[in-house]
Amino acid sequence: MAKRGKRWRSGRVLVDSEKRYAAAEAVDLLLTTKGTNFDESIDLAARLGVDPRHADQMVRGAVSLPNGTGKPVRVLVFAQGEAATAAEEAGADFVGSDDLVEKIQGGWVEFDKAVATRDMMGKVGKLGRVLGPQGKMPSPKSGTVTNDVETAVKEFKEGKIEYR
Repeated sequence: MAKRGKRWRSGRVLVDSEKRYAAAEAVDLLLTTKGTNFDESIDLAARLGVDPRHADQMVRGAVSLPNGTGKPVRVLVFAQGEAATAAEEAGADFVGSDDLVEKIQGGWVEFDKAVATRDMMGKVGKLGRVLGPQGKMPSPKSGTVTNDVETAVKEFKEGKIEYR
């Protein structure tokens, strides 16, 4: 058996490996058995009892984190007219229509989220092969295809994340 450090041994004494802890109790225990001098990450595995082969049982959605992700998010918006000006006012990093489509087809993908208005999806659809594998393709299910681009841009800038 490998030698263990003092912090690991002191934390191990506090944890009962036979006991199942409630979520709140487990988080408190995690905070008291801290083994490092930096903020640790926590992985959570949950058995949800759903069959992912059925479309109506897919576990997918988006949630706004109260304090954001801690990383700046570069938001690109495909829009024209009033929606484009609303996106710029909301803080979008890149706003355009045909010019952005051509730029992305040329290989440029230096953004984190793409939001599009419904009328632009005909043009944005051409980018499926480029944006799809990277997970940046706008889709109505994820809330990135909307006519209310102002709200969408603000949410993603503040820390809204998608989960699947």
